[in-house]
Amino acid sequence: MSGQGEGRSAAELADVAGELRVVVSRLLRQLRAARGEMDVTPSQAVVMSRLATDGALSVADLARAEKVRPQSMRVTLAALEERGLVVRAPHPTDHRQVLMSLSPEAEHMLKVAQGAKESWLATAISTKLSAAEQDSLIAAIPLLDRLVEP
Repeated sequence: MSGQGEGRSAAELADVAGELRVVVSRLLRQLRAARGEMDVTPSQAVVMSRLATDGALSVADLARAEKVRPQSMRVTLAALEERGLVVRAPHPTDHRQVLMSLSPEAEHMLKVAQGAKESWLATAISTKLSAAEQDSLIAAIPLLDRLVEP
């Protein structure tokens, strides 16, 4: 992958990084606002999204994945469980552990929220960007994805 980082000074790239951070933060705020009636805290939403993506996980696995202490994860999960948004089941091989997964209500809630976010974003793209700008945005998606690759 030769050519990465060439052509711009460190100062220019620092300015670009700052601008990109601000724009991405604003975009995330708009997406959070567009999620509608999903009345959960940001940490609860992250846990729900993780369970939707990864499936049932133990408290320890969730804590590791989200880089928080198991005690903090237990508090978040307890609040979600109290609302009926997560359910527990015995671990199939380690009977000392339980696996947490989304309830059907939570799955529906996430689907509705995701649809609202995507609808807002699609409307914003179609009404605020020209066809050429839409093409530029589409071309930038793989580049942005590479920025967050491990």
